[in-house]
Amino acid sequence: MNVDDCIFCKILAGELPSHPIGENALAYAFADINPATRGHSLVIPRNHAADIHDISPEDLTACALLAKDVAGRARERLGAAGVNLLHSAGSAAWQVVFHFHIHVIPRYPGDPLRLPWTPAAGDQEEIAAAAAELRA
Repeated sequence: MNVDDCIFCKILAGELPSHPIGENALAYAFADINPATRGHSLVIPRNHAADIHDISPEDLTACALLAKDVAGRARERLGAAGVNLLHSAGSAAWQVVFHFHIHVIPRYPGDPLRLPWTPAAGDQEEIAAAAAELRA
């Protein structure tokens, strides 16, 4: 993706509007315009990075710290009972905007959001094999 076409870069440049929530030197948080729940926010690095594989350690740290702050605000100020933090890397993982972002999704009893994964017991041999490959 061309950075000039990146919607989040345009928000950071002031070319597109946003509803700011918080910021630090390396990251910016704003309200998602397609919220899953009340207070759904996005945290992005000021420097363009496509996803988790592309972001610098410093920018990732800044985003994580700001996401934690926004999650705390959702609990304290909006009365959220919980919070999901979500990052999608690549089209297969539902990434639509290819500028790293963390969704901060406040959760409320009875809210409509249903994530597509339902935990179920896995094959223990396959779990062990995958873990071994990841350790290697």
